[in-house]
Amino acid sequence: MDLATLKRDLDGLKIEDNPKIVQQKSRDFYWYSPVLKRQLDHVTADIVVSPRNEAEVVRVLATCHRLGIPVTPRGTGTGNYGQAMPLSGGVVLSLAEMNAVTAIAPGRVVCGPGAVLADIDRATRAHSGQELRLHPSTYNTASIGGFIAGGSGGVGSINFGGLRDFGNVLRLRVVTMEAEPRVLELTGEDLHKVTHAYGTNGIITEVEMPLTAAYDWVDVVVGFDSFMDAARYGNALACQDGLLTKLITPIAAPVPWLYFKRHQKFLREGQSICLVMVAPHSLDAFLAFTRREGGEIAYNAATMEAEDRKGLPPAFELAWNHTTLRALRVDPSITYLQSLYPFPNHLALVEKMDAMFPGEVFSHLEFVRFDGNITCFGLPLVRFTTEERLDEIVRLHEENGCPIFNPHRYTLEEGGMKQTDDIQLAFKQEADPQGLLNPGKMIAWEDPAYDYRSSKTFLFRGLQKVG
Repeated sequence: MDLATLKRDLDGLKIEDNPKIVQQKSRDFYWYSPVLKRQLDHVTADIVVSPRNEAEVVRVLATCHRLGIPVTPRGTGTGNYGQAMPLSGGVVLSLAEMNAVTAIAPGRVVCGPGAVLADIDRATRAHSGQELRLHPSTYNTASIGGFIAGGSGGVGSINFGGLRDFGNVLRLRVVTMEAEPRVLELTGEDLHKVTHAYGTNGIITEVEMPLTAAYDWVDVVVGFDSFMDAARYGNALACQDGLLTKLITPIAAPVPWLYFKRHQKFLREGQSICLVMVAPHSLDAFLAFTRREGGEIAYNAATMEAEDRKGLPPAFELAWNHTTLRALRVDPSITYLQSLYPFPNHLALVEKMDAMFPGEVFSHLEFVRFDGNITCFGLPLVRFTTEERLDEIVRLHEENGCPIFNPHRYTLEEGGMKQTDDIQLAFKQEADPQGLLNPGKMIAWEDPAYDYRSSKTFLFRGLQKVG
């Protein structure tokens, strides 16, 4: 790998080659998984390059193409499947400095891939009372480009579904990795070639996202004596079309009491909960609905004094992947899974799986719109013992009709998130003919014998038309 020539040819760009900093920039939250921790702990790039604009991205890709040097794009590194980890070394392309919000209009925002989600919302709220439709629990640190390239949905998915759904990304500018890199403008179905592709087929340099009305969302914690009471309540709340919510998250005891340390004073030991973000104008109706459904209001931010709210994380930082993060900070043996409970039998499946692994798997649901229906994803916490037992828990979920999107795999296909097909492969061949973009993450590219026509359930489905 001719790094001396690379540095010379990229003179004037921001380059970091301090080994400790390069290693830090070569990592994400892969350590959520004890499996990935073992597999990826040694991974590091050779240098980090931080372009400031699209022209510099083009220059880096052209140079690395000529020298045969791999390039792995990175936002702020908040993903947790090893998406942004450079398996073949080379260059980590940090896009964090391309963070400008360049246009805001009714229903849309245009920005650089390095713009942090919370910063985007601050700009759109100040401009015209708007906010992004969706964001992960890492809202305050995650970049929009990283969210699109490595995420799937999150807070707001109860109303809008996920990034896989048409309309939740409007437009992307993408630079190819060729001798003379091209800048592509992708819209419509073409967006699906790049969403959740880990940067394996192009570098995102500009993003246009839809906006919705912004509210000063109220955090509420609703308590229940049993987890299934919390789950049934969450489902019923999600079906209330007149109540505007942004987050509906049932979590089983003992997780809230053990791991939500700053909220513990509001909770009872042995209590399961449902975390809710509700719009202020829906609050009174929401409270009436909750009384009717037998929920106990454990915490209502709207009635708390500022002193009582001081130091408390927002509800979304107890939900989605942050539930696992808070547990890990207390108990390093904890890991997690990602499952789907398919509509319309989702509650029956939740109840069945909740009872199957007592003391080993602790239920955590996120209610979402999935293909137009209200259902839930599971992000259950798992007390890890061995990789074999973890694989067995995955198998038992799938045998019982609950597809697993496995967070203990770093390839697109093995995790069940992104289905590769002829169209995806053809675009990879066009955009990255030497296979230098984030190598090792797309099995169908690395292994020509790989059968990607699997009957497995994928969250981001293939682009091939069926029938």
